[in-house]
Amino acid sequence: MDLWQLHIFCRVVECKSFSKAAEAVHLSQPTVSSHIKDLEDHFGCLLIDRLSKEAAPTQAGRLLYGYARRILALRDEAETALAQHQGSMRGHLAIGGSTIPGGYLLPRVIGKFKAAYPQIRPSLIIADTRRIIGGVVEGAIELGVVGAESRDKNILQERLIDDQMRLIVPADHPWRALKKVLLDRLLSEPFIVRERGSGTLISIQERLKQQGRSIEELNIVAEMGSTEAVRQGIKDGIGVSILSTLAVSEDLESGALKALSVEGLNLTRGLYLTRHRQRSLSPLANAFVEFLKKHLQR
Repeated sequence: MDLWQLHIFCRVVECKSFSKAAEAVHLSQPTVSSHIKDLEDHFGCLLIDRLSKEAAPTQAGRLLYGYARRILALRDEAETALAQHQGSMRGHLAIGGSTIPGGYLLPRVIGKFKAAYPQIRPSLIIADTRRIIGGVVEGAIELGVVGAESRDKNILQERLIDDQMRLIVPADHPWRALKKVLLDRLLSEPFIVRERGSGTLISIQERLKQQGRSIEELNIVAEMGSTEAVRQGIKDGIGVSILSTLAVSEDLESGALKALSVEGLNLTRGLYLTRHRQRSLSPLANAFVEFLKKHLQR
């Protein structure tokens, strides 16, 4: 077993394909298969199930994946620490972002961080809040920024900034000239929701609960797997929804969409810096956190 084999194994698990993993690491598929076979021979068990439609880890493979991500993260931490000791900043940093911070906040910050430290290799993983937090727990992601608080005892969170959510309606909607609507009126309006695990959906559920209401009382006509899909669904007249104004800022400026408040419903939420409670951040991750906070202050 060596670090390169573990790296290839992780790519197969993450890509769910031998061929896609081979493209990612710039090797032939037979070479990737050979490395996985060597690992299986070393441990004396099957690590990847080759009979399913996609390359999925066996139970032993899932166990190894958790350790492999931690080993590779420790390798990156060692490289970064020694580079910093010599007066430079380089290494790999895996950052996770839920849909809103991952799509509309982190890319700009990472771009500026990369410009300041050209030798770093940042990776931005975008998924729903639940998956980002899971990645932090497993060690696949060193730190993340998500739109909901976690109850996981292994997670440590810090509120970075406020995210303003609003009721978003199309430009030709009967409510377009209003500044706010009553919650009772909203309950009967066709409504689009994000998928389960979304920080936006979690926030809406919490705000409704504070008012003694539940998500089931909304007239839900569609569930969509991305903020972009919800945005397009609103423009196409499928229904209205509650979204971060960060995600629809251009449409609000052009007048294609309108943003309203819901009376009695506090739609301000936090975006949370998320890390593992028991693991120290690498020097590179600490540098990024400091850079991120300075950027947000400006």
